[in-house]
Amino acid sequence: MSPAGTPYHHGDLRAACLRAARELLEEDGSAGLSLRAVARRAGVSPTAPYRHFADRDALISAVAAQGYRELTEHLAAAHPAPRTPDDLADIAIAYVRFALERPAMFKIMFAEPCDPTSQERAAAITAISGYLHDIVRRTFPARQPEPLANALWALVHGLAFLHLDGKFDISTPQQAADHVRSAIHALFPSTSTTA
Repeated sequence: MSPAGTPYHHGDLRAACLRAARELLEEDGSAGLSLRAVARRAGVSPTAPYRHFADRDALISAVAAQGYRELTEHLAAAHPAPRTPDDLADIAIAYVRFALERPAMFKIMFAEPCDPTSQERAAAITAISGYLHDIVRRTFPARQPEPLANALWALVHGLAFLHLDGKFDISTPQQAADHVRSAIHALFPSTSTTA
């Protein structure tokens, strides 16, 4: 409530709640993420976030959808037109780097329960999956893209979590990149003369 006793009107409540959720996520991880905490951070009433999010899972789904979109953009920026296994290695490194640079977001995207009916989250997952299938199709035109794309995603995703969980030495960004590149090259030999 404002000092005059009228309800506070927020210009874009949904965006403010998502921004607040992301701030809390970066500060405390998902444990401190609740609709009440988001309302406090956004400076709105405790019930205001419920206008856009039915529950915590719905909020997490919306945050995860943003993460999937950002990850897709991050991967596309790593190599805009991949054609070789070396190019795929660059994209795989970008995937792991995203996880290491945004561990709380990455875990929300892949390790937290979400709203199974969230159309926004489903669309974002479909977009990243389509992107991965497309780059595999372009890189290996003679092979069926779906099983290969799924295997590649599983490999890189597993590497991301192994790095996040401290199973590999990541004292320098180059070490993480070397782990990922060597794993991709073990499955898909490099077309260049340097590894």
